[in-house]
Amino acid sequence: MSVHDNVFDRAFGAFLFDMDGTVLNSIAAAERVWAAWAERHGVDVERFLPTIHGARAIDTIRRLNLPGVDAEAQAAFIAQAEIDDVEGIVQIPGAAAFLEALPSERWAMVTSAPRDLALRRMAAAGISEPAVMITAEDVAAGKPDPAGYRLAAKRLGLEVGDCLIFEDATVGIQAAEAAGAALMIITTTHQHPLETRHATIDSYEPLSVVVDSQGQLHLQKA
Repeated sequence: MSVHDNVFDRAFGAFLFDMDGTVLNSIAAAERVWAAWAERHGVDVERFLPTIHGARAIDTIRRLNLPGVDAEAQAAFIAQAEIDDVEGIVQIPGAAAFLEALPSERWAMVTSAPRDLALRRMAAAGISEPAVMITAEDVAAGKPDPAGYRLAAKRLGLEVGDCLIFEDATVGIQAAEAAGAALMIITTTHQHPLETRHATIDSYEPLSVVVDSQGQLHLQKA
């Protein structure tokens, strides 16, 4: 990791968090819903499931280009099915306490999930609703487009380059890189090691934050 990438050596105006895989683990629930949907539509489940993570449902469905499929209607169906199935959703270790320790005006959630689903999953994982939350409905283009992260920073009154983004999935990492922000990658749910120049952690438990007199956030690791 280069000095430029060492997130423990600089101050940030705010932290921006992805949700699924970053502050909570919803993989089992999401894959149950998507696997059933894929089977009904004749999609190869084993090849398809790795592609769903981090992206908006509507973008995932459009990418398949299935004949006769209404992407908006199917995305709405998926969202409702995921709202109805939150079994097994848990926080990433230490995430709830870490978020609670942050000043409310200094962090935001940026998720590819629709708002109702995001709130449902956070409640299931014991994570409080943030003051600023950007969801699937708030952007015309989902990750890997950086629009969501730029919008979150703007709502916090900051430039995105002054923020540290916490991510886990490839499309989210690409969005953060495109936004020009520093990155912390959460590897808790990764099945395979990730080769990256960015900082990585598998739990929030060793992390703490010091807020300086200017309100800037300094990330520390035990």
